[in-house]
Amino acid sequence: MTTPRVVIIGAGIVGASLADELSLRGWNTVTVVEAGSLPAAGGSTSHAPGVVFQTNSSRVMTQFARYTAEKLLGLRWDNEPCFLDVGSVEIATTPERVAELARRHGYAQSWGVPGARLLSTDEVLEKWDLLNRDRVLAGLFVPGDGIARSVNAVAAQLARAQAAGVSVLDNTPVTGLVILDGRVVGVSTAGGDIAADVVVCCAGIWGPVIAEMAGVTLPLTPLAHQLAWSSPLDELADRTVEASRPVLRHQDSGLYYRERGNTIGVGSYRHRAMPLSAHDLRPWGEATMPSVEAFTPDDFAWPLAESVDMIPALAAASWDDAINGIFSFTPDGMPLMGPTTVEGFWVAEAIWVTHSAGVAKAMAEWIIDGASSSFDLHACDVNRFEVHEKSPAYILARDSQNFVEVYDIVHPLQPMEHSRPLRTSPFYPRQQALGGQFLEAHGWERPNWYESNAGLLAASPATPQPTPGPWAARFWSPIVAAEATTTRSAVALYDMTALRRISVSGRGATEFLQSMVTANIAKSVGSVTYCLMLGEDGGIRSDITVARLGAEEYQIGVNGEADLDWLGRHLHSSTFADTVRITDITPGTCCIGVWGPDARRVVQSLTGTDLGNDALKYFRATTAYLATVHVTIMRLSYVGELGFEIYTNSDQGLVLWDLLMAAGADFGIIAAGRSAFNSLRIEKGYRSFGTDMSHDHDPYEAGLGFAVRLDKGDFIGKAALLARKDTSVRRLVLLRMTHPNELVLGNEPVFVDGIPSAVGYVTSASYSYTLGASLAYAWLPTSCAEPGTPVEVEYFGERYSATVTAEPAFDPGMERIRR
Repeated sequence: MTTPRVVIIGAGIVGASLADELSLRGWNTVTVVEAGSLPAAGGSTSHAPGVVFQTNSSRVMTQFARYTAEKLLGLRWDNEPCFLDVGSVEIATTPERVAELARRHGYAQSWGVPGARLLSTDEVLEKWDLLNRDRVLAGLFVPGDGIARSVNAVAAQLARAQAAGVSVLDNTPVTGLVILDGRVVGVSTAGGDIAADVVVCCAGIWGPVIAEMAGVTLPLTPLAHQLAWSSPLDELADRTVEASRPVLRHQDSGLYYRERGNTIGVGSYRHRAMPLSAHDLRPWGEATMPSVEAFTPDDFAWPLAESVDMIPALAAASWDDAINGIFSFTPDGMPLMGPTTVEGFWVAEAIWVTHSAGVAKAMAEWIIDGASSSFDLHACDVNRFEVHEKSPAYILARDSQNFVEVYDIVHPLQPMEHSRPLRTSPFYPRQQALGGQFLEAHGWERPNWYESNAGLLAASPATPQPTPGPWAARFWSPIVAAEATTTRSAVALYDMTALRRISVSGRGATEFLQSMVTANIAKSVGSVTYCLMLGEDGGIRSDITVARLGAEEYQIGVNGEADLDWLGRHLHSSTFADTVRITDITPGTCCIGVWGPDARRVVQSLTGTDLGNDALKYFRATTAYLATVHVTIMRLSYVGELGFEIYTNSDQGLVLWDLLMAAGADFGIIAAGRSAFNSLRIEKGYRSFGTDMSHDHDPYEAGLGFAVRLDKGDFIGKAALLARKDTSVRRLVLLRMTHPNELVLGNEPVFVDGIPSAVGYVTSASYSYTLGASLAYAWLPTSCAEPGTPVEVEYFGERYSATVTAEPAFDPGMERIRR
């Protein structure tokens, strides 16, 4: 069978792994092009310390690392192993880190990392006897972690790929890409052009240079990272193997350690960020290893002193073997993977050795099958970034900050502190005046709550309030209770401008959209439809709302840049490419959610357009004037109360806000923030894409089967969905904690009596101020998903009892919604 011609640029650990994974799946018309000399070509792989810690707050990153460790453990090169499974120990020297290790142990259980367990001080010293006992409070041990011998792994995988027919060319720098009619058709080298149907950039720190050849911006920054090797130590004089102790992380000080025979390597993130431009890296020929910069001893002074205090045996060591090694960072700390906006040009970038084989497997599945069947890649899609996130200044600032924070204890709601504000809605001045406490989402300043509502707490003493622990109490305020209660009892304004909005219009727009979504959107003008976009495998690509504003005119609420790319990519290859237009209208528009039992009274007072229940039914849209402001009104509610999403142009947004606040004054209207919004949407049973469900979940197991119409025409993913419709072994379920104050935040493991390992994990959670209960969504096996099933959620090492409960947890009832 003839397979497409693939050219992989870069033969570091990622390129070598991808060549191997493609060949294992029968694709052997593959050429790997490398500028350096193999197997140690001179990129980041060649100097990588190889420490592999599988546990990560991200499920997909943990899965990548698990596959990498398992694969490399089974490989050998020249009778030498490619992986040393010595395990890992993370130590805590502060009470805060002790708690953090308990949280990380929860991640390991949630994501199925075998054998992870917390250690006492004595148990840590049994595994790492050279440590200063007085400094160590606790530890986390993972037996399957270890040391990847990355150069061996490159050689072994390339050899296997070559045996399957893959061609490997080293000492062959890429000088350009051959692009014809917007498609990459080849790679130019000093030795001539190589024809290709698919080109995959695995160039690591040189990735931005290669991507620019295709006109693609990669949000990636090469940064230097210090690694120093001690001179031989007397305490290790009897070593006959490369390593016997586990790899060690001392994250409180930004340090890690590994053995190498009778020496110890010290890796440090405890220094200033040292970014470089990919264009300024030394070329091959001028340096044996162009990914290495000269060591800067001053930056190592504090890490060395700390290391000597932690490992006293290092006091007599010298440090002649030391480098500033360069590797890649991205604005959100995740890899850059997938097809770019240039047809045929793919990337697999910003990938460390730890995740290399897992990423390669996912890429091979994606390239061959159109989607990965093994991993949920929504957080890795190279097309996920907004325009501002690809600006050089933003990339540099974010990537440098991520380097500094790589070992920090970071709260899931913790916003970036630099480059703000970047994007503000027209309502921002009013929100500031109300004491808005802002978090950041894709550059948008989004109020979490408003200090101006503090006085409402005294007026509602009966409103239940949680007493969250110190972690859950961060980025939270008791004011949230007042905002949630007012939404349920009166009316509140929510800034929904950060919701991404696109227009799809032109001849064929209806037919095109019908092929993209799960529901029937070919309804009357004014209809609004909640529906899904699926991948070819039937997994959920996104959940969206489609409002039909004209015969061939639609306004769509999507989840981000990746949705825009998905629609644009399919439009480009469709018969409607010349007649249908997709336009991002977010920057020029704004949106206010007006929700609560009195919402209609407030809005109706500003317009002669009938907004009554018979005139504007649920999931219908209309245009109107609210006083002098022309708006599109959609009767939608993401909080489970009567209300509307109201859209207008940005230039009239501030006027709209003031009109609504003035009209609502007699009804007790307030502005409310994201914390109340999240609480109310979970009460009502509304899912959040990317958190509660994603690419590897289908609509039925996610509880979204109502958004699928199998009796309509064909749509992407329909055939696969039919095949998997009745085969699911898991469900997204709602949990109610037994004790109201036991709040969780997400990613915690869930246990069922009689089963020693975790059976599932929490996705999102919030306190319900309506019910006085703590709620959480979780993925569980179908055998544990029936309402009434008792479970336990592990939070920072403690087990919280909970019960699977029917949805929705709260429903205001149709009479209240009709008022």
